[in-house]
Amino acid sequence: MLLRRLFAYVLIYVPFVMGSSVASLAAPSNVILITLDTTRADRMGFLGSKRGLTPNLDALARQSAVFSRAYSQVPLTTPSHATILTGTYPQFNHLQDMGNPLAKDLPYLPDILRQRGYHTAAFVGSQILDPGSAAAPGFDRGFEVYDAGFHSRAPGEDRYQSVERRATVVVAHAIEWLGRRQRGTPFFLWVHLYDPHDPYDPPAPFKAKYRATPYEGEIAYADFAVGKLLAALHARGLYDSSVIAVAADHGEAFGEHGEQTHGLFLYDETIHVPLLVKLAGGTSAPLVIDTRVGLVDLAPTILQAVGIAPPATMQGASLMELMKPGSSLGADRPAYAETDYPFRAFGWSPLQAWRAGKYLYVRAPERELYDQMADPGALRNLAGKSTAVAETLASQLEHFHRKTSGAAPGESGITPDQAEKLQALGYITTQFRKSGVSDMPAGPDPKGKVRISNLLHEALLAMEDDRYKEAVPQLQEVLKDQPSVGLANLELGRAYNGLGNYPEALPWLRKAVELMPESGRGHYELGVALAETDDWAGAAAQLEIAVAHAPDSDDMQFYLGMAYDELGRNAEAATALQHALQINPNHYRANLLLGRILGMQNRPTDALPYLERAVKLQPKSPDAHKFLGNVYTELGQDENARREQMEANRLQGISKP
Repeated sequence: MLLRRLFAYVLIYVPFVMGSSVASLAAPSNVILITLDTTRADRMGFLGSKRGLTPNLDALARQSAVFSRAYSQVPLTTPSHATILTGTYPQFNHLQDMGNPLAKDLPYLPDILRQRGYHTAAFVGSQILDPGSAAAPGFDRGFEVYDAGFHSRAPGEDRYQSVERRATVVVAHAIEWLGRRQRGTPFFLWVHLYDPHDPYDPPAPFKAKYRATPYEGEIAYADFAVGKLLAALHARGLYDSSVIAVAADHGEAFGEHGEQTHGLFLYDETIHVPLLVKLAGGTSAPLVIDTRVGLVDLAPTILQAVGIAPPATMQGASLMELMKPGSSLGADRPAYAETDYPFRAFGWSPLQAWRAGKYLYVRAPERELYDQMADPGALRNLAGKSTAVAETLASQLEHFHRKTSGAAPGESGITPDQAEKLQALGYITTQFRKSGVSDMPAGPDPKGKVRISNLLHEALLAMEDDRYKEAVPQLQEVLKDQPSVGLANLELGRAYNGLGNYPEALPWLRKAVELMPESGRGHYELGVALAETDDWAGAAAQLEIAVAHAPDSDDMQFYLGMAYDELGRNAEAATALQHALQINPNHYRANLLLGRILGMQNRPTDALPYLERAVKLQPKSPDAHKFLGNVYTELGQDENARREQMEANRLQGISKP
C-alpha cells in the first residue's frame, strides 16, 4: 500500500520538478496572465453582454472555465494586482494603496515560477504598475523582463508616450519577447492592458465607432489587442499547450450610487469582475461556474494548473476542483473586499464589504445590507430592518478580517512628490495615513461625500489638460467642503498660476505647503507665484526647498536661477541655470538668462553658445536677438550684431531709424 502511494506521488508531482530525470516526461505548461484594467463584468459577451465588444475574449471563453461571480478584493489597480499576484488579501499584504513596497516574504507568483525554471516577463500598460515609479515598488521581483519605463508627463507631451501605453503597443512588445525567448523552457507572461481606465480615449477606428460611449470603445480596443496576442500564440504553436488566465483588476462606476470611476465604494459596478481560465489543452465546451470566487484565488489556481503546490502563505483557494467537467456546484464562498481610498485621499471612513449567501454587507459609519437576489443593484438598504442578519454578517466579516490579517509593517507609503507624479493617471492620495491592522478610523461616511470625490477627480483631469478655468470652480467647491485636503489647495493655486493670476494663487499655495511640507511641487508653485509678484527673497527660499526635493527638474532649477539673479547672487544664479541646462539643454529661458548674465559679466565668448541656442529655440523672440546682438558687438562681429539688432527691431515693430 505504501509503495502504491509513493508511486502515485511520483506520477503526480515529480514531472513538475525542474531538473529531475522525470521532468522530460511531462513538460510544464506555459502560463499567460492577461489583466484588463477597469473592466466591468457586464461588458463581456461571455458574461451575457449583447453589446458585441469582446469577440476575441468570447472565443477564448468558449475553451475556458468562466467564473460568472468573480470579485475583486480592492477597487484600485496596484492593490488589486498585488492580490492577484500574491494570492493574499490586502489586510495581509498591506498594499491597500500605492507606494507601499511589495514585501519580500510575500508569496509571489512570478517569483515562484521563476524558481521552478520558468522564464518570466511582464508587459504593463501604465505607470501605476511601474516598479521604478512611486506606485509599485517591488513588483518586478521574479521577473527577468519587466517592460515599463514610464515617466511623468511633460507639458504638451502625449500621455501615451509618458504615463501609459496603448494596448497594441503593450501586446507588440510581448509578442516580440515571445519571438526571442529561449525555446524548450516554460514561460510566464503577464500582459496588462490599461486602456479602459479613464480618461476614455480609444484610438481610431474605435474612437469614431464608439464616439458616444468611449469607455466601451476602450474595451473593444483592448479586446482587439488581446486577439493579436492570441493569434501570435496560435501562430507559434503555444496556444493549446498554455494556461491562459484573463481577469479584470476592478470595474468602473458610471453614476451608480453617485460614484464616477472607482475606488470609493464596494458595489458590484467596481467589484464584480470578469475572470476566465483556459487550461492547457482547453475544453471541448465552455464551462460556466456560478460559485462565488475572488481574484485572491487566481494565483493558487495557476500554480495548481501547472503542477506546483501553492505555498501555505497563499490565502486564496485553488479553483481547480470547480473546473473539473461534470463537477457539482461548489459550496458558496464568501467574498471579502475593502477600500482605504476614502480615508487615504480625504480622511473619510474606509469601507469593508462581505458577500455571503444572497447578501452584500458593507461596514461603514452607516452600515449597509442588500439582498442581491431581490435587489441586484443594491438600491434598498435593509440594515435598519434586518438587524439580526446585519449583525451576523458583521461578525463574520470581523472574524474573517482578524483571521486573515498580517502583522502591520513599518510606516511607509507614497510621498507628496510621488503622489503628484501619479495625478496624471487620475489617482488621488494625500497625507492621511491609517495606523493599525484592523482599525476602522472614524470619519465621514463616503456615501455623503461622493460628490466631492467626483469633483476633485474631474478637476485633476482638467488640470492634466491645462483646462485651468474649468478646474477653478470645481476645486473651489471641493475646498468649501474639505479645506484640509492639501492636494486640492495645491491644484487650485496651480490653476491660478496657470491663468497668470499669481496674487490669487498665493493663499492656496501657502496652505498647500503648510498641509504638505514635503511637497516639492507645492514649494515650487509657491516660489513661482512669489517670483511673479516680485517677492524674490521669498521665492528663492521656496525654490531652494523645491530643488532639494526634485533636483532633476529643469523648471525648478531655472526659477531658482532667476530668483538668485534678481537678488544679485549672480554666481549662484549661473550655477542653477547650468544645472537646468544639464537636465534640458533646450530650455529656452535658461539659455537666454544664462547668456544674458554671462554677457553682463563681460564674458561674451562664454555667453555666445547659450544665446545662439536661445535664438534657434525661439526665433521670434526679440530679447534673444537683442542679447545675441550685444554679445556679437562685444566680440567685434559688427555685421552679425547689426543683423541681430535689425531682427530684434523687426520683431518689436520698431522702424529703422
